[in-house]
Amino acid sequence: MRIAIVGTRGIPARYGGFETFAEELSTRLAARGHSVRVYCRERHTERQYRGVELTALPTIRHKYFDTVFHTFLSTLHLLAHRPEVALYCNAANAIFTWLPRVLGVPVALNVDGLERNRKKWNKLGQWWYAMSERLSTFCPNAVVSDAMSIAQYYRERYGKESVCISYGADEQRTESTHVLRQLGLEPGKYFLYVSRLEPENNALLVRQAFEQVETDLKLALIGDTPYAADYIRQVRNTRDPRIVIPGAIYGEGYRELTSHSFAYIHATEVGGTHPALIESMGRSALTLFLDTPENTEVAGGAGIAFKHDSLVSQLQSVLRMTESERMDWRSKARDRVQQRYSWDTVTSSYETLLARLLENK
Repeated sequence: MRIAIVGTRGIPARYGGFETFAEELSTRLAARGHSVRVYCRERHTERQYRGVELTALPTIRHKYFDTVFHTFLSTLHLLAHRPEVALYCNAANAIFTWLPRVLGVPVALNVDGLERNRKKWNKLGQWWYAMSERLSTFCPNAVVSDAMSIAQYYRERYGKESVCISYGADEQRTESTHVLRQLGLEPGKYFLYVSRLEPENNALLVRQAFEQVETDLKLALIGDTPYAADYIRQVRNTRDPRIVIPGAIYGEGYRELTSHSFAYIHATEVGGTHPALIESMGRSALTLFLDTPENTEVAGGAGIAFKHDSLVSQLQSVLRMTESERMDWRSKARDRVQQRYSWDTVTSSYETLLARLLENK
C-alpha cells in the first residue's frame, strides 16, 4: 500500500507520543514492503528515514495554529500526491479528513485522548476540540482509539464505535549510563518522571511531593514543551539539590533513564495510552501512576496508584518496601507490557485496518 501519515510533528521522534507512534509504525510498515510518507514540521537534511519518505512543510509557530495549519498544508500536498490510504493523528485534525475521503482516499483518524480537557487551552481551544470530537465520528472512514476508556467515551457520548488499537512499547533496556553520569545520576538511585511539562501532566505536583520526602535518592524531571514558559518556570523554581530538570531527552539518553530508574512516576491526567508509562513498565520500572481510568487500564494491576493528595505517602511507602517487594512490582510491570503492548502487534492491527479501508472504498 501507499500510505500517508499526517498530523504529527514528524520523525525522527523529538517531541511526544504521536511522534514516537509515527516513527515506530511508519518504519515497521516500510520494513514490510509498504510505501510510507510521513509529513513533518521540521526541515530534514535527509528525504528518507529508515525507509520512510519525509515531507517537510512549513507551519505557524503558535499554540493555537501549529497543528491545524500544518495539517491543512499536508492535506493539500496529499491530494496532489495521492496515496492509496491515509492515517491522520489528533482529533483536532478531523476537519480535514473528509477532503481525501471524498476524493477516493480512505482515511483513519487516531483521536488520542480528550484533548479539550487540557488546561493549556482557552475557551476557543476547548470549543475546537469539542467540535473536532464530533467531526471525528463522521468525517473519516474509521476512528481509532488507543485505550478502552477512550473507546467507551466515544461510544457513550456519540454512539460511535471506534477501532481500539493500543499503543506499543520498546522494551529493550540498555546497560549504558553515559547520560546518567552527565546528569549526576546513579543507576537505581533516582525517581523518574517523563512528560511534556504542561499543567495537566502534573510535573509541579511531582516536584513538590518529592520535596517533602526524606531520601538520598534524586528526582529526574525530564521533558519540555513550547507555549508553556510560565508553567515550566514554576516547575524549575526549586532549591532542592536532589532534583534534576535538564529538559527533554530522546534516543539513547531516554532509554538509559527508563532502564535504570529506582521508580517511575506517571502523573498525566489527560490522554489515552502514554508511551513513557508503558516503556518504563516494559523496562521493569517500579511504577507509580496517577489514578485515572486511562492510566489504570494501562497499569492493569502492575503499578501503584496515587491521587493528587496521596503521592507523598506513596513515595514514602515505596521507599519502605523490601527489595523483594520492589522486584515483584517490577516483574509484574514488565510482564504486563510484554503481554499487551507490542509494536509489531500494533503495526499488524493498523496494517489490517488500512488494507480493509482500501478494499472497501
